Amino acid sequence: MPQVRAVFISDLHLGTRACQAGPLLEFLKEYPSEYLYMVGDIVDFWAMSRGIHWTPAQNTVVQKILRRARHGDQVMLIPGNHDEALREYVGTAFGDIRVEREWVHTAADGRRYLLVHGDEFDQITYCHRWIAVIGDMAYNTLVRANILLSWLRRKLRRPGYWSLAGYAKRKVKKAINFIFDFEDAVAHEVRQRGLHGVICGHIHWAAIREMQGLTYINCGDWVDSCTAIIEHLDGRMELVHWHSPVGAEARAGMAPASGEEAPEELPLALPQPALMQDQTTPLALRKGT
Repeated sequence: MPQVRAVFISDLHLGTRACQAGPLLEFLKEYPSEYLYMVGDIVDFWAMSRGIHWTPAQNTVVQKILRRARHGDQVMLIPGNHDEALREYVGTAFGDIRVEREWVHTAADGRRYLLVHGDEFDQITYCHRWIAVIGDMAYNTLVRANILLSWLRRKLRRPGYWSLAGYAKRKVKKAINFIFDFEDAVAHEVRQRGLHGVICGHIHWAAIREMQGLTYINCGDWVDSCTAIIEHLDGRMELVHWHSPVGAEARAGMAPASGEEAPEELPLALPQPALMQDQTTPLALRKGT
């Protein structure tokens, strides 16, 4: 199995039908790491308020993450807008999983990346929550329709993977520049802080690209695209696309160089704050663009 230094995942949306828990388990098994960062929207409290869909595979995801933390991985959760209730617990830990509003991760090559979910830079989510909720419901409908479409494509023996939700997102991005220049707003904040790059989520649009001297990285999601970011031992960042049910991955977008375990008990109470060490530095959140 490949050994990587850090793994970054976001937008799991546990508690919903759209969550791709099975492929996520395969991915986590394939990539043991020293650091595991969960960059927001891990549990979808928005959707769960309308109805909970929690599968055994989703429960195993939680148990596997807890196990990694217990066995020495430095695991951190940065809440997003769908699990914003967890922001009340910033500075504490759940079963050795640290909760922070944001973080700065120092890669092996010395480059420093701001870790933030990104909803602060989405003007619709930040200023017009009701629009964001309606959009979320519409997106979930597309994802469910895509499950049926994928089944039909397999029956017709059509090769490759085609995402209805991804197609809709591409059309939206062309029409309104994907929610008021989200990527540019994030890059502007990183530049103001004097950092080398950002690793975020929120918009379900995986990417690694250079933006005027900064590295913009988005983890994507685990409801449609099944994407994540890994940091190699030399500090290189790579975007991994994980679609195969047997765990074969197709990789794209490398940044420049510079079995299932037995379940364990979930924590029943909030543990006392625990300190993360090495290679990471907390920052206070600055909102606005």
